[in-house]
Amino acid sequence: MNLTIEQIDRVIEMAWEDRTTFDAIKHQFGLSEKEVITVMRQEMKPSSFKMWRKRVQGRKTKHAKLRTFVNGRFKCSRQKQITNNTISKRY
Repeated sequence: MNLTIEQIDRVIEMAWEDRTTFDAIKHQFGLSEKEVITVMRQEMKPSSFKMWRKRVQGRKTKHAKLRTFVNGRFKCSRQKQITNNTISKRY
């Protein structure tokens, strides 16, 4: 696992996100679920790692096979469209 600091930060960010699957992390960075857990264990404080593991364990949204929706992705009704690489902001 030769990841840059920026890549490690992104893996941690994706791992914390509820709706980002381990499959998406594997596709983007080539890391299996076990490897993601290893990265999280090495890069986080022990208390933060334990909190993350408790949160992720058994979460259906982190595993593509366990998700209830098949096509597309979940989208909150309050989420605005992203167009032309500019994020619409709520004012």
